Amino acid sequence: MHEIIDIIVNFVGELGYTGIFFMMVLESSFFPFPSEVAMIPAGYLASIGQMNFAIAFLAGTAGALIGASINYILWYKLWAPIIKTLINKYWKYFLIKIEHYERTEIYFQKHWVITTFLARFVTVIRQLISLPAGVFKMNFAKFLFYTWLGAGWWNLLLMWVGYVAWETWNLVIAGILFVVIIGTIYYFVHKNKKK
Repeated sequence: MHEIIDIIVNFVGELGYTGIFFMMVLESSFFPFPSEVAMIPAGYLASIGQMNFAIAFLAGTAGALIGASINYILWYKLWAPIIKTLINKYWKYFLIKIEHYERTEIYFQKHWVITTFLARFVTVIRQLISLPAGVFKMNFAKFLFYTWLGAGWWNLLLMWVGYVAWETWNLVIAGILFVVIIGTIYYFVHKNKKK
């Protein structure tokens, strides 16, 4: 485990702020890349003086914002106009009826602020929350603000863990990797059960 942690830390250190930015773009778009792998090592590297905490934080949060915006724009422009038609035609295959879609839209429009903000703290969901925001045409400026707020707090938390817990780094990373692995397995098992 110690070797794996060293590889991750060295990887983030070599990529620098640009690497953190692009990893977080991936993390907030469709690619299921865990933010923990980028931001916790960034906090640790800041604690030993190899990175600037503020710059790493800004790079990660800007990356999360760009990745989420890509998802939002894709779903706003490409899928929103045709999704109702697809549900009406093929609902048997997706197990989604138009009533489900409409109920989701009503819920999201009522609770979009808290949903967009809190979703940034939940693995897998943080990648997906941009999709309903785009489909249901949430105000883009507000989407950006609450995504920035949620992603910022999440990144700050992760960096703080890396910064203050560097002496117990192995334990922290082992715990994070365990949670990420279990979460990923649960997601795919649950997804397959629905099929």
